[in-house]
Amino acid sequence: MNGLVLVVLVAVALAAGYLLYGRWLAHTWGVDPDALTPARRMEDGQSYTPASRFTAFAHQFSSICGAGPVTGTIVAMMFGWLPVLLWVLVGGVFMGAVHDFGALYASMKNNGKSLAQLLEKYVGRTGRRLFLLFSWLFCIIVIAAFTSMVAGTFATVDGPDGLVDFTRSYAGGVAGTISVLFTFVAIAFGWACRRFSLTGVKQFALGCALILGMFAAGMAMPIYLNTVGWVAVVMVYLVFAAAMPIQTLKQPRDYLTVIMMMAMILCAVAGIAVLAFNGQATMTAPMIVDAATFDKLAENGDYIFPVLFVSVACGALSGFHSLVSSNTSSKQLANETDALPVGFGAMVIESFVGVLAIVVAGIMFGDMNTAGTGALNAGVASTPFQIFAAGIARGMTAMSFDNTVATVFMTMNVSALALTSLDAVARIARTSFQEFFFEDKETGEVTVPTSLAGRVVTNVWFSTFLTLAFGLALTFGGYLNIWPLFGASNQLLGGMTMICLAVFCKATGRKGWMLYVPVAFLLVCTFTSLGLSAWGCVTALAADASFATLATKGLQFVFAVLLMVLGVIVARHCLSQLVHCEPGSKPDEAPLWTETGRRNVVSQGLASHESEVVPATDSE
Repeated sequence: MNGLVLVVLVAVALAAGYLLYGRWLAHTWGVDPDALTPARRMEDGQSYTPASRFTAFAHQFSSICGAGPVTGTIVAMMFGWLPVLLWVLVGGVFMGAVHDFGALYASMKNNGKSLAQLLEKYVGRTGRRLFLLFSWLFCIIVIAAFTSMVAGTFATVDGPDGLVDFTRSYAGGVAGTISVLFTFVAIAFGWACRRFSLTGVKQFALGCALILGMFAAGMAMPIYLNTVGWVAVVMVYLVFAAAMPIQTLKQPRDYLTVIMMMAMILCAVAGIAVLAFNGQATMTAPMIVDAATFDKLAENGDYIFPVLFVSVACGALSGFHSLVSSNTSSKQLANETDALPVGFGAMVIESFVGVLAIVVAGIMFGDMNTAGTGALNAGVASTPFQIFAAGIARGMTAMSFDNTVATVFMTMNVSALALTSLDAVARIARTSFQEFFFEDKETGEVTVPTSLAGRVVTNVWFSTFLTLAFGLALTFGGYLNIWPLFGASNQLLGGMTMICLAVFCKATGRKGWMLYVPVAFLLVCTFTSLGLSAWGCVTALAADASFATLATKGLQFVFAVLLMVLGVIVARHCLSQLVHCEPGSKPDEAPLWTETGRRNVVSQGLASHESEVVPATDSE
C-alpha cells in the first residue's frame, strides 16, 4: 500500500466526517450564533477570556494533541496497521470528536461549568468530589509522565567516556532553549496582540516571525542540562502556566505552538509525497499480523480487544479531552458557532496526526524490527516518538532540508506535543483541587469557602504548588508502577463523559441516541481492560510474592479495583438518571451575567463559582 494514497484517502474521509456528521450534530443539538457565550458574559481576565476562533482552536488542539496520537498508534501496530487505522477513523469521527464537542457544548450551555459540575447538575451530588479526586490523581500521573518525557528529550547524552556528548546532545539542547524562550516570547506576543489589537494575518505573521527567531536563537545558543535540571525548569514553567491568567501565557503560547504543529503536519505530508514520487513510501509494515503473532501476543496478555482501543486513545477517543473542553476551552469561545471547529475540528485534525504516525511508522518498518512490546525498533529510533521524528526528518531531508535543521525541528515538535498537553493538565489539576474544597449550597451551586483554611487550600498559588509538588514526587517516585493502567483510566473518563452527555441531552430535550453505542462500547472496553489487568496482577502476585512484585503489581491491583468501583458508581447513577429523568426537565442554565449587566469578577481564578449574580434587565 502506498503511504501517500492512504494519507489522501484518510484526509477525504475525515473532512467528510467533519462537514457532514459534525455539522449535522451541531444543527441537531442547536448552536445559536446570536447567543452570548460564557466567555463574553462572564469575562474576568483570568479564566473567562473571549478569543478569536483560531486562538480558541489553537488552545484546544495544542492541549489535546499530546503524546497519544503518536505513541498509542505506533505501539498498537503490533496488531497490524489496518486495525489501528480503522479505529482512528471510526473512533475519531463518531466517538472522539462527538465526545470533545459534546463536553465543550454542554459546558458552554451551562456557564462554563466543569465536567464535575455537569455531573452534579444532571446526575446528582453523589460522586462529584470522588470524580474530582479521580481527575486530580489522573492529572498528577500525566504531569509526572510528561515531565519525565520532556526532560528526557532535552537532557544531555553522555559519551563512552562518561562526559557529555555535545554532538548527540545538540538537538535536545536546542529544543530546550526554544522551549524556554517560548515562555517569555509568548507573554510578549500576547501583550503585543492585545496592546495593538493584532488579529488575523498580522497576528499570524508576527507569530511566524517570532518562531523563526526562536529557532535561530536556539540553534545558536543551546542549553545543556541533565534530566534533573530540565525537570526543575519544566516545573517552574508549570507553576506560571497553571496559575497565571490564561490570556497572559497559555493562550498566546498555544497560538504559537499550533503554528509550529501545522508546519510539522505540512512537512510530514510533503515528505511522504516526495518519498512516494521517489518510490520510497510503500507501507512495509504488515496490514494485519498473522495468526501465530496474534497467539503470541495473547500469551503476553495483549488481546486486540481491549488493548487496541485502550492503547489508541488520543487520535480516536481520549477522556482527558473532556477536561480540556469543559475546564478551559468552553470559557474562551466568543461565539457558539466556534464550538464546532474548536471541539469537533480539533479532534478530527488530531486523528489525522495519528494517521500520519501510522503511515510514517509503516514506511519505516522495512528498516526496523518488531520489538517485544509491539513498538518498532531501529537502534536509536526505538521509541514511537523517535520513529515519528526520524521518519518526518527523512522526508524533510528528501525535500533538500538540512539534516540538522530537520532533526532540531522534529525534536522541538516532539517535545511540544507533550509540553502543551502538560501545561493544560497542570492547570486542570489545579482547578480540580480547588473545586474539591468548594462548599455545596442548597441552590446546587458551589462557592469558595469562607473559612481561613478553606480560602488557603483554594488559593490559586497554594493549590498550584501543592499539585506540582505531588507531580514532582511522582516523577522520581515511581509513576511507572501505575502507568500501565493509564489507558484504561483515560478511557473510563471518556465513558463517564459520554454517559453524562447522554443524560444532558435527555434532560435538556435534545437528541442523544448517537451517544448510546459509544457509551456501551467504552464501558465494556474499560471494565474488560481493568478486569484483565487486575487478574494479571493477582496471577503475578501468586507466582511471586516478593516485596518488589508487591510494590508494583499490588499497587496496580489496588488502583485497578478503585477505578472499577468509581466507574460502577458513576455509571449506575448516570444510567438511573438516563432512564428516569423527564425529557426537558433541566433546561440550559440561565446566564449568570448579561451583556448590559456584566461585571468583572475574579474569585480564585474560577468566576463561575462566584455566588453573586447580576440580574438581567427587563429590556433583555
